[in-house]
This record gives sequence, structure tokens and C-alpha cells, in this order.
Amino acid sequence: MTSIAVIGAGITGVTTAYELALRGFEVTVYDRNRYPAMETSFANGGQLSASNAEVWNHPSTILKGLGWLLKSDAPLSLSLAPSWHKYSWLAEFLGHIRHYASHTTQTARLAVAARARMVQIAADEGISFDRSDRGILHFYATEAQMAHARRVTDLLAQGGVERIELDAQAIRRLEPRLQGDFAGGFHTPSDATGDIHLFTSGLAQASQRHGVRFEMESEILFCRHDSTGVRIALRDKAGQRLEASHLAVVICAGTGSRRLAQMLGDRINIYPVKGYSITVNLCDAASRDAAPELSLLDDAAKIVTSRLGPDRFRVAGTAEFAGENRDIRACRIRPLVDWVNRHFPEISTRQCVPWAGLRPMMPSMLPKVGPGRRAGVFYNTGHGHLGWTLSAATAELVAGSVAARFEAAPRTALRKAA
Repeated sequence: MTSIAVIGAGITGVTTAYELALRGFEVTVYDRNRYPAMETSFANGGQLSASNAEVWNHPSTILKGLGWLLKSDAPLSLSLAPSWHKYSWLAEFLGHIRHYASHTTQTARLAVAARARMVQIAADEGISFDRSDRGILHFYATEAQMAHARRVTDLLAQGGVERIELDAQAIRRLEPRLQGDFAGGFHTPSDATGDIHLFTSGLAQASQRHGVRFEMESEILFCRHDSTGVRIALRDKAGQRLEASHLAVVICAGTGSRRLAQMLGDRINIYPVKGYSITVNLCDAASRDAAPELSLLDDAAKIVTSRLGPDRFRVAGTAEFAGENRDIRACRIRPLVDWVNRHFPEISTRQCVPWAGLRPMMPSMLPKVGPGRRAGVFYNTGHGHLGWTLSAATAELVAGSVAARFEAAPRTALRKAA
């Protein structure tokens, strides 16, 4: 029993496994899918966005949400079906409004650290993932929105994020393809974009070179802590029930983390907040010329975009509170297509690939990173809409936490103990 188990092969699980391997641990990753990064880490908005670190616990979010309740195409959709988990989660979310400013700055600081670490990992391992370092442009339609954005900019600056304020003319100079009327905007040159699936898949391959084992198509039946460590029961791809023992476990299971935490004696109040995206295939020269090179964030519509190489344009957004539901609803995809048609009318939207994923979101909007109540149990989960942005930093934090707990954990020491 010489290995650390990591449950989940999305962006947080794979970065965690990688950092643990670099610290000398033997690591086994478990995931129910055939390949890494097949759920929430498959087709998100693509932004590595410290500039989007503002948490949602703000009175304006509540007011907008109430106004959107009966609109099927609104940026935020709340199913009114009764659910104790949903309504208790929302009550906790409201309780964190008083921490809005500090949590925004804290998230920004974490995002800045993650950005530097991810750049280093990509360089060290030679991972190509359609990365673009042109920055992200937030744009706003009204002066009231700009006033709020200036307050957010001050909070982000306290976390080390620098944004440049632009007027409408400067927006058009920076991204002349974007059509519409704007009061102004902010450009964050240090932000980036990329394909999360390509990055996670590349990092999984790099992790294997560092000795990480991937047990894919493994459905976790239970996790149990005992005096010797953590026991995991799983059903493999052949349908057989197997058990494995590990020195410790790191839960990186996205929306499944709540159930696993309960088995391990912890309360991790994650709610699955569904997000949608479309990938517009730029099949003709006119569409490729019309698609923006710069990553965008439309604050009013809560829509983000990324240019993924020459032939793909990713558009993502919306937040849907409907429980563990992965259905792709046409009424949620249509606003994304309409947004492209409105702001980039020369792009052909004949070929749009829709997708939906469940963001694992904590009421505080801060991820759960570090040890649980019991020795040998750790978490790196609950990143919400910023899993791609924060993962490299939180993986370092949790790997450091594991190393601090198990000082004798490097492979040579573990083999002697075994």
C-alpha cells in the first residue's frame, strides 16, 4: 500500500496527480470514463481568466436572477422543482454575500499563481493546447455596468490582476470584428485561452511518463477510511467488483465529490451548476476571417468566447440550477447561436457542436482544497466556473498538503515501509 489515490481525471484530478508524482509519490487515478477530461473538462469556455475571478455572491446577482426566473433563455435558469439540497445551497450562497470582496480578491490571487504554474507545466512537458496569450476583453453596454466593473477592477488589483479600461473606440481598435454598441470595457493582457481537453489529455500523458497509473472505466462504489489508510471499492469495465488500499486519497471528482465526502465523514456542499457551450466550426475562409482572435466576455449576457486554433470558435455561458441533469436543452443553446449571429454576422453558424457540463460549485464560490477531518483524506474540488483557471495552483496546494502530512511518502521511503 504505497500509493496515493486520486479520484477524478478531469483538470483538477490530473493536475493533482502530476504534482504528487513530481513530489515522489506513487499515484493511481480513478475515473468512470474511458478517457481523461470527458465531463466538465471537455468543452468549457476555454478562458484562463484571472479577470473573471469575481465571485457571484453579490446582491446584483440575486436581483438579476429573480428577474430571469421565468425566462427559459436567461443567462441564469433556476428550476423551481422542490429540492432540499438546492434551496439549502442557495441559502448558504446568500450567507456569503458579506464575503464578496474578500473572496473575489482571494480568487484573483489564486488565479495569478495558477497562471504562472500552468505556463511552466506546459513548457516543461511540451503540451500543445491551442493556447493564445492575447488576453481577454470584457465589454459592457451601459455606464452602470462600467461603474460596477471599475469596482471589480479594484478588487482584482488587490489580488494582482491588472486590467486596462477602454472606451468604445478602443474596443473597436482592439477587436474590430466585434459588432455592437458599447459603453466601454476592460482588457486583461495577461489572461489566456486554450483547449482544456487538449491540455488535460496532454498532461495525463505526461503524468504517465512520471509514473502515474490511470484506472479508467472504474466506477467508485465506496471510499472508506480505516486505521491503515483508505479503502476503495470499484466496479471495473468488465463489471467486476474490486477493492484497493491506499495510503491516502485526494477527491477531485467534480459534482461527485459531495457523495464521496459523505462516505469519508466530511460535508462538501457542492451543487452541480450546468453550463453550456457551442463549438462553431469555421469551415470557410469568410468565417475564419470574421471570427475574433481576442477572447471576449459579455458581462450582461454572461457569455465567454475563445478562438481555438484557426478553425474553431468556442462560445460558452449560462448557469442552470437543475440538479444532476446533463441534458442539452435547445432553449439554452439557441441564445449562444443568436449571440454569435448578432455580434459576428459574417460567421456561418451552420456547424455548431453543442455541449453541456456540470460545474461543481461551493456556496462560497471558493474551492475546497486541503485535508478533510480524517488523516489521509484530502480534497481539491468545488472550483465552479474557474476550474481551468485555478487548477494549477490548487493542485500545488493540495500536493503540498499531502507531502506535509506524509513526510516519509517519497517512493524510496514508501517502499521501505511496505
